[in-house]
Amino acid sequence: MLELKRDVFRECSEKVGQRIASLEAELRTLSESASSDTKSSMGDKYETAREMMNLEKEKYSTQLEDAEKMKTILNSLKIEHSSEKVVLGSLVKSSTCLFFVSISLGKIPVNGKEVFVISPLSPIGQSLMGKQVNNSIEFAGKVERIIAIA
Repeated sequence: MLELKRDVFRECSEKVGQRIASLEAELRTLSESASSDTKSSMGDKYETAREMMNLEKEKYSTQLEDAEKMKTILNSLKIEHSSEKVVLGSLVKSSTCLFFVSISLGKIPVNGKEVFVISPLSPIGQSLMGKQVNNSIEFAGKVERIIAIA
């Protein structure tokens, strides 16, 4: 299960890296567009377009900041470390699912398996934290038994 954990970590790192690169490219494009935009005789139209561009830039900047925080969290994980309890960085196999407790990325395919990459602050993450093998959690009306932790 440790090998799968490494693969999940690599996939998460790759996805976050791609997200950062994409957002940086969007911000560059917006900056270039703003600097090449010249004021026309239609002053109000220019100001509106400029304001919309600034709002877009702000949105991408916030998303970039969030993605960089995710990267920092991933880089702080001790992937080779295994614990008897679910902690940040644990790969948890339950009776029906695989969970990687780290950042919030949702469901991702890894080695032909579906892995839910969840934050420890999410409702399911909070339910899992501190649990051990053979403990059960109830989530969304279903009982999940923890089979393995890596």
